[in-house]
Order: sequence, then C-alpha cells, then structure tokens
Amino acid sequence: QVQLVESGGGLVQAGDSLRLSCVVSGRTGSNSAMGWFRQAPGKERELVAGISRLGAIRYYADSVKGRFAISRDNDKNTVYLQMNSLKPEDTAVYYCGLAESPTAVRGPYNYWGQGTQVTVSS
Repeated sequence: QVQLVESGGGLVQAGDSLRLSCVVSGRTGSNSAMGWFRQAPGKERELVAGISRLGAIRYYADSVKGRFAISRDNDKNTVYLQMNSLKPEDTAVYYCGLAESPTAVRGPYNYWGQGTQVTVSS
C-alpha cells in the first residue's frame, strides 16, 4: 500500500548540485516524518537528512550540514533533497524513507524506496 519513488540522481562532478525528489503513495503519505538515506558500496545505510510532518523539525548528518537541504510539499506528497557542493564521498545510492511518527526525524523508519544513484567524480 505504501510506495516511495525517488528520482533526480545522476553522474556529476565535484562541486555540482543535484535535486532529488521522492513521491509517496498510500494512505500514510505526508502524515509522517520523512528522510533521506544513502548507502555506498561496502557500507551500511545511513540517515543523512530528516524532516517532520509539517517541516518544523529538520535533521542533518554532520557530513552534509551546510551543503544539503531537505524540504517537503505535503500537497504533492513529495520530499526533496537539494544537494550542493557535492563531493566524491557523497557517491551512493540515495533512498527516501517514511518514519513511524510525525516528528521522529531520526527514526525509526519503516519504509524505503528503490533508490536513485548519485555518482560524484573528482
């Protein structure tokens, strides 16, 4: 019943920008906190950004603070991740996630999308 679909990934050079989008379908869409995760080869999936239901609470991992910005449009059931000043270490598959509660920006997250590849070359 719940489906999350990411888009916007690509291959870019260091210093470039990308804007990821995630559309949520289902009855729980836009009713919970949402976040963006990433997973690089050989590494565990990590939370890089989260946003509460109404957008008042935001979380960013230290590695992306000042470079990434998370936002959402509940009328469109969509969450965005603006990624600026990209670095090679940002290379990963990026997934959007749906949390259990409206304000649980750091988890737990129960659903994820298929993911979109972001590759940053030096």
